[in-house]
Amino acid sequence: QVQLVESGGGLVQAGGSLRLSCAASGGTFSNYAMAWFRQAPGKEREFVGRISWSGGTTYYTDSVKGRFTISRTNAKNTVYLQMNSLKPEDTAVYYCAADKTYSGNYYLDYDYWGQGTQVTVSS
Repeated sequence: QVQLVESGGGLVQAGGSLRLSCAASGGTFSNYAMAWFRQAPGKEREFVGRISWSGGTTYYTDSVKGRFTISRTNAKNTVYLQMNSLKPEDTAVYYCAADKTYSGNYYLDYDYWGQGTQVTVSS
């Protein structure tokens, strides 16, 4: 069973950048596709993007394309979310998720979750 721990959240001004990290343990990291989701108060958990097992393929939701980048370092069991040009509407709790398949854009597609890290973007 995979355990995931996110870090790197915080408060940033609009237009700024943050990099989130998600450290995995308890499984063979390279066997898992990874994804990032976010959830704002009163809203459903929203897909942000995903990355394949080797990191060679990524996919993003339209609202973050060109601003966010997902990468991974399998030797460190870590996946990253680089967020640039942040907007107030990016404010949410950000979660990383893991699954052995690489095709899901819905939160129910993922078996393993971190506890989340808060990102707040001020205007």
